[in-house]
Amino acid sequence: MGEAVELIINGQAQETAAATVEAVVRDLTSAGDGEIRGGIAVAVNDEVVPRAVWADTALAAGDRVDVLTAVQGG
Repeated sequence: MGEAVELIINGQAQETAAATVEAVVRDLTSAGDGEIRGGIAVAVNDEVVPRAVWADTALAAGDRVDVLTAVQGG
């Protein structure tokens, strides 16, 4: 992780040192074991980011990151 930047995560301004989509998702969703669970989708600046490229997708100050989780129900 590097220098902290301000991102808009799920509609809220947040300071974070997370430099990639993967790092943001890990910070928000890991269950303490560092593993990212399934059922998560991410969009950066309204563009869906495929899970296969989360680790390679860099974030910049001001980026809008939406992290969505699947919910069961009927």
